[in-house]
Amino acid sequence: MRAGIVVNVTQADRHRLEAIVSDRSAPQKHVWRANIILATAEGCGTAEIMRRSGRSKPVVWRWQARFMTEGVDGLTRDKTRKPGRQPLSTDTVQRVVDLALGPPPGEETHWTGRMLAKAAGVSLRSVQRILEAHQLAPHRIRMLSCRPTRSLPTSSKTSPASTSILPPMRSSSRSTRKAKSRRSTAPSRGCR
Repeated sequence: MRAGIVVNVTQADRHRLEAIVSDRSAPQKHVWRANIILATAEGCGTAEIMRRSGRSKPVVWRWQARFMTEGVDGLTRDKTRKPGRQPLSTDTVQRVVDLALGPPPGEETHWTGRMLAKAAGVSLRSVQRILEAHQLAPHRIRMLSCRPTRSLPTSSKTSPASTSILPPMRSSSRSTRKAKSRRSTAPSRGCR
């Protein structure tokens, strides 16, 4: 055990810790935390506690220190953490929705996700989350590049060559050519 760490386990604390260990419905994280403190109370060193619990040295030290400051209640409760990022304000969300439903700037035909993000001053991922939450139609906002699409000619007096979209089909497919070449190069299996 580290120098300066003294874990005093009272009789009442020992009963509570043993009750946690013997309770079959207790969360396993509470069980191994209680086992760390019980092993510490028995006088085991950090290496022995690590072997028994299967936890690392910093973890053992963390729960010993938590027990010293907060007792058994500190072992059965996890500390809360602050969220990583503040949620977007309702004004920002409303601005993105209004922009997405309005006309795009300039001569563009559709909004893209990046254009919305730049106009609203938020990230592309934030724009995607907002649009998904508000169930805006995917054909309304394009998340990829916005290129003009070509349309087929609508005139009835077009030549057959200009209305053809697909390239002309070849007479034999690749698989039949392979089969023909195998037949011609394969040795005969008849009598010689």
